[in-house]
Amino acid sequence: MNFSNLRIGLFIPCYVDQFYPQVGIATLELLEKLGCNVVFPLNQTCCGQPMANSGFESMTGSCNSLFYNSFSDCDYVVSPSGSCVLHIKEHLKVEDKPEESKVLRKRVYELVEFITDVLKIDSIQAEFPHRVGLHQGCHGQRGLHLSQMSELNAAPYSKPETLLKSVNGLELISLDRKDECCGFGGTFCVSEEAISVKMGKDRVADHVRHDAEYITGSDMSCLMHLEGILKRGNSGVKVKHIAEILNSAVKQIPAPL
Repeated sequence: MNFSNLRIGLFIPCYVDQFYPQVGIATLELLEKLGCNVVFPLNQTCCGQPMANSGFESMTGSCNSLFYNSFSDCDYVVSPSGSCVLHIKEHLKVEDKPEESKVLRKRVYELVEFITDVLKIDSIQAEFPHRVGLHQGCHGQRGLHLSQMSELNAAPYSKPETLLKSVNGLELISLDRKDECCGFGGTFCVSEEAISVKMGKDRVADHVRHDAEYITGSDMSCLMHLEGILKRGNSGVKVKHIAEILNSAVKQIPAPL
């Protein structure tokens, strides 16, 4: 399949748009370098997940309709956020278009998932000479199955790890509890802030203990939570979305066939 002939809709979550626009730019550049024809619907906005997480899913109808109207003409929809993608995959339903909504839900992919499962790419020619710890967000791991859960007696795999290990100069560190929740959890960090902070501090300590220079992941919301804890602790450890790392000096490659 020639992906240069398809419409790849870029879905940028509202918090990425407002606080981490460089992640959206890196995602766009990376997809284009991988041979994709990317479009960015300008009317897109929040997917409705914050309302749904707060118990008000019945009020997300306008968000659903806007998402559908923005992306229904795309062959695929790609986003650098596992949590927002999982919400759309499981909850998108336009009232007068139930079947069409199901079709669109199946075309929505998280960035790493799209690269490995759709583009069938497992190695990216990027360069990032640093010690990096991978935070595997719960939505991506347990919802989208980007990696195997360590508590299960099954063959281990991790799609983000596979891509990161191909990056020139990157040293992926081992963690003591590699798939433990960071404590962000959307509205959980507001309603249970003390528990949320303690969980985040535990995750940060694991990375610091193993001399990480950067913490990366496929969910900027998790990284935002960890970044706040790092900054308040005056830590020199930085966070960087996996799209930014994979886009570091990545070379243009022929469009996938």
